[in-house]
Amino acid sequence: MLAVPEMGLQGLYIGSSPECSPVPSPPGSPRIQESCSIAPLTPSQSPKPEARVPQQASFSVVVAIDFGTTSSGYAFSFASDPESIHMMRKWEGGDPGVAHQKTPTCLLLTPEGTFHSFGYTARDYYHDLDPEEARDWLYFEKFKMKIHSATDLTLKTQLEAVNGKKMPALEVFAHALRFFKEHALQELREQCPSLPEKDTVRWVLTVPAIWKQPAKQFMREATYLAGLVSRENAEQLLIALEPEAASVYCRKLRLHQLMDLSSRAPSGGRLGERRSIDSSFRQAREQLRRSRHSRTFLVESGVGELWAEMQAGDRYMVADCGGGTVDLTVHQLEQPHGTLKELYKASGGPYGAVGVDLAFEQLLCRIFGEDFIATFKKQRPAAWVDLTIAFEARKRTAGPHRAGPLNISLPFSFIDFYRKQRGHNVETALRRSSVNFVKWSSQGMLRMSCEAMNELFQPTVSGIIQHIEALLARPEVQGVKLLFLVGGFAESPVLQHAVQVALGARGLRVVVPHDVSLTILKGAVLFGQAPGVVRVRRSPLTYGVGVLNRFVEGRHPPDKLLVRDGRRWCTDVFERFVAAEQSVALGEEVRRSYCPARPGQRRVLINLYCCAAEDALFITDPGVRKCGALSLELEAAEGGPDSAGTAPGRREIRAAMQFGDTEIKVTAVDVSTNRSVRAAIDFLSN
Repeated sequence: MLAVPEMGLQGLYIGSSPECSPVPSPPGSPRIQESCSIAPLTPSQSPKPEARVPQQASFSVVVAIDFGTTSSGYAFSFASDPESIHMMRKWEGGDPGVAHQKTPTCLLLTPEGTFHSFGYTARDYYHDLDPEEARDWLYFEKFKMKIHSATDLTLKTQLEAVNGKKMPALEVFAHALRFFKEHALQELREQCPSLPEKDTVRWVLTVPAIWKQPAKQFMREATYLAGLVSRENAEQLLIALEPEAASVYCRKLRLHQLMDLSSRAPSGGRLGERRSIDSSFRQAREQLRRSRHSRTFLVESGVGELWAEMQAGDRYMVADCGGGTVDLTVHQLEQPHGTLKELYKASGGPYGAVGVDLAFEQLLCRIFGEDFIATFKKQRPAAWVDLTIAFEARKRTAGPHRAGPLNISLPFSFIDFYRKQRGHNVETALRRSSVNFVKWSSQGMLRMSCEAMNELFQPTVSGIIQHIEALLARPEVQGVKLLFLVGGFAESPVLQHAVQVALGARGLRVVVPHDVSLTILKGAVLFGQAPGVVRVRRSPLTYGVGVLNRFVEGRHPPDKLLVRDGRRWCTDVFERFVAAEQSVALGEEVRRSYCPARPGQRRVLINLYCCAAEDALFITDPGVRKCGALSLELEAAEGGPDSAGTAPGRREIRAAMQFGDTEIKVTAVDVSTNRSVRAAIDFLSN
């Protein structure tokens, strides 16, 4: 059955006839785009995907940037010793009791919009500004979540600073990434003066696994603007999915580097210093092979009880609990090379630590009034930042077994501003409010009971647990008995306790790496050194294009009928490239061939559609939406028949798409000349 890519009918020729007569499209057909017309060369039954081993360029060093919602940092390792991970220098400034191997994701721009500082320096400088002067400065914090929540993300999307002023989000992210680039390169030059700068660094940038393709492309565009890599050397940048990076790192950990929440002690067993989880799995499987009737493992084996329970071998879940999102992934460890196979598509939601911050803000609104809090944030932005810092410090000390109350400092600016706005003091506001678990301390602080603090955690923590439970109920992930809890929010005793109580009773072993907040960063470095470690992924959506198929009476709806040159066609047919939940191997290609409709045509543009369902039939079905466009930039064809005897105008362009990587990739070649064709998929221009 012939399938015609449906990009509009002007200039489109069917079969071998080069004649083209404009024919009006029926109602509901895609808009005609003459410059994008193409002709069919592939049948409706698509060829089987072919696997191609990715060719990896050589780099001297891998630098990974963990760009988080609340904190960020970088780390690196040299190709000569890939598993020796160097953490970035300790950051100046910071909060007492908080490790400084990351810095707050805070950006400060001057009133003119130029870069001033990032991280602790930005936060502290903004804190020290005069309140009136601070109104003119652009201070951005926790802005990564805006990319996740934006439903119509484009290169022109705006971000709002705390003073209400806006600027392009792409510039904000580029400023931050440029900061990390300069810091990392400076440190590399100091450690290795002989290291050539050009094309020697592979950059890795982490993003949540639940981010859609537009958000991933947005981050890549920001790296181009920041100068980390160029479009011509796009392979210098890898996008790493955060829970995947954590999984890559966790599989390398020794058991004494893990904390088993069921015992609240480092995992036991007399494990040798060189024994990793990989080797534990291998030995466990070997012992199971030798003695399948026994579930008991000798302590002398070095495997330990934690891994002895993994009989089916090798299935585990990673819950990345970060500042903005929770990301869940389930992997199967494959033998003999220790590669990973994704068992279910990445899932999660906006249940990060910032949810606790929002709950605290809502509590303040209940006490002091929503209108007052909004006015205070706008007119005293630096003081609002001070208040959030004070809450963050107390939030970190919250625990399920804490007995005493917590004091949260209110900035003098808050107390003074409230008295001027309302005509009475904050103590009066607390007495008049319906909130009876927050009192006023004579030291000028809000005094909150530990139960009240824990209540602020509950909506976010419950969302995380519900997502984990829903994923565990999926038939694809049955047999999972181990959960790695990672990410900055996983440091919280409140979250650790709640997850253990909820899931420990189900027989799930909950384990936390000792350096839990750095797990993703270190894993991203390892991923950059060996990107093929995740061998199989699951497609989160169904992707395809709209085509014309031969019309079949009784099977195709009458309103999809199109008659042209005596031939009957069915319009709007959804031709699938890959289905949601389909397992796709790294390097596996889906190939299609297209032909420009006119001699001399220099560009082919093909709309891409996606949906969550696996069985969509038409691009007009509910849930199917246009999500991007595949563009092919063609060089001028030489006149006369080509070496293959193809007549002028009948020019085959073969496109190969890969859906098994962290980004959807495409390459193309001109069959007649065997030359590469510039090909790209744009998800940001809808």
